[in-house]
Amino acid sequence: MSTTGNPLRLGPRASAAIGLISVLGLMAFGWPLLADADSAVTDHAADAPWLFAALLPLLVAVVIATVSESGMDAKAVAMLGVLAAVGAALRPLGAGTAGLEPMFFLMVLSGRVLGPGFGFVLGSVTMFASALLTGGVGPWMPFQMLSMAWFAMGAGLLPRSRTPGRARTELPLLAAYGFLASFAYGAVMNLQGWPIVTGLGSGASFEPGAPVHENLLRFAVYYVTTSLGWDLGRATLTAVLTLTVGGPLLKALRRATRRANFEAQVTFEAPEPSPHGEAPHRTQVTFDPE
Repeated sequence: MSTTGNPLRLGPRASAAIGLISVLGLMAFGWPLLADADSAVTDHAADAPWLFAALLPLLVAVVIATVSESGMDAKAVAMLGVLAAVGAALRPLGAGTAGLEPMFFLMVLSGRVLGPGFGFVLGSVTMFASALLTGGVGPWMPFQMLSMAWFAMGAGLLPRSRTPGRARTELPLLAAYGFLASFAYGAVMNLQGWPIVTGLGSGASFEPGAPVHENLLRFAVYYVTTSLGWDLGRATLTAVLTLTVGGPLLKALRRATRRANFEAQVTFEAPEPSPHGEAPHRTQVTFDPE
């Protein structure tokens, strides 16, 4: 019998579904930059978040169903529920103070251990549960779900090293990723609301129909002046928590994954005859070091 340390293997359909949602998400975040000044899309900019809010939960449900067909058994669902509940409980602890959100470091470590597919589902489910817990349900919630799904999935896509000294470099790698990805999360979340924000100066306002590079420069000014300091707190806390408590938590997650024996596959080997004519039964258990 063999086991792996990854509870969720992405098959072709799951990968295609996640790719489809990611493409639609990128379109939802960036469509204003490509719209003409007099297009109907620009005229109804305030309606677009609500349309996406109605669409994304259905697509996430499709992704979860497809991922489940790839081997997400009851034990993986149980771990998903536990981690999502912990992440949702962590988020309100500091979200109102300088952007300090301790849930981000948990998403980094979980995505690293459990893989990009599990990370994608975990990020979206955690943000959904957090919104219900804190009353933060609104047109922005689907954008938060998708952004957190990307955030956790990215940790699972980081390169893995099987050299003996990997423990010395893994935590700095995860801390650096958490630090930079926290700014990326804040930037894309600001992008979804920026086109409909009014009352900004000409240097920071969205200009419908303007060249993409000009609007990107305006958005950079908007982001630096309104959100950079907030995201700095989130990024710093994520990196510090990863470096200080990330080691024991990584070991605990990996131990839980091995013991859960996700996607265990039984293989039968031909018995070797013994000198006395008996055929002893042989089994072999192999654990992924990850």
